Amino acid sequence: MNRLASEQLLAQQQLSPFQLVIMVGGLLLVAGVLAGLAVVIKYAGLWIQSWATGAGIGIFDFIGMSFRHVNPKLILRSKIMAVQAGLTDDPELTSKALEAHFLTGGNVGLVIRALIAARKAKIIKLTFREATAIDLAGRDVLEAVQTSVYPKVIDCPAKGSGRDALDGVAQDGVQLKVRARVTVRANLQQLIGGATEETIVARVGEGIVSAIGSAKSHLDVLENPDSITQMVLGRHLESQTAFQIVSIDIADIDVGENIDARLRADQAEADTRVAQARAEGRRSMAVAAEQEKVARIEECRATLLDAQAEVPKAIAEAFASGKLGVVDYYKLRNIQADTDMRTAIAGK
Repeated sequence: MNRLASEQLLAQQQLSPFQLVIMVGGLLLVAGVLAGLAVVIKYAGLWIQSWATGAGIGIFDFIGMSFRHVNPKLILRSKIMAVQAGLTDDPELTSKALEAHFLTGGNVGLVIRALIAARKAKIIKLTFREATAIDLAGRDVLEAVQTSVYPKVIDCPAKGSGRDALDGVAQDGVQLKVRARVTVRANLQQLIGGATEETIVARVGEGIVSAIGSAKSHLDVLENPDSITQMVLGRHLESQTAFQIVSIDIADIDVGENIDARLRADQAEADTRVAQARAEGRRSMAVAAEQEKVARIEECRATLLDAQAEVPKAIAEAFASGKLGVVDYYKLRNIQADTDMRTAIAGK
């Protein structure tokens, strides 16, 4: 009886297929409601903030951002900043565009701040497309806008270059050492692909050196330094650069060496050395010629002594052959003595 009662109780506890379907559906519904509540709790604050500020980003947009690994708080904050600053007149500035710029590695917040700064300045025309392009090019778009509003001063030569001044030589040979300051404003339209500050410094330095070299006298440059800046500005050095030159100011001019005088002195010293070398060569040749003549004299003296040594032999042969007598010999000796006396008197 107990076994039969247990089997009847189990049969009553088994559910029908319809009941199983209803149970599973209820569980799925509860899970869906819980998931929806979690989503609403997570994004409700962002959606309310978007609705209250007029950012125009829906809750499903926030959900999609999470799936696309986009920071929804950053996008919302940037869009709110754009709306509050009145940047909504740019049709390209949308939440989708902000997401796309974020996904490409751009700095969304920096771009929005740059656009706001440009709008507040009222003298710079900068679109969202241009700002994102500048940002993706690796340039600091906010710094570029600030440089456009407040011009930047660049030292020439640049600090840290290892040079204190630019060296130029006027036509009179006097060296001038110049330090200049270049005031530039960023050119947003040429910021992408335009040359940087180093190019500006190099071009201005080249122009200053060229201007000094074209001056007839260094006194003209010292009297009118503006002639240098006018000549440099007339060469349009900002071409193909990311900047526009506002002004070039000569900060300091120092007089250096007299290059012409130094070169002349060096040339004179070189000429002196050449002349001394040539004179030394001629002296050496003269000494050599003198030594040759001394050697020739000694050679002739040796020949004379050889000849004199033959005289006694000839006299002896003359005596032996009877061609020379005693009287003739003494006459010859008298003649020799007379000749030696005359030579001695002439030597005195």
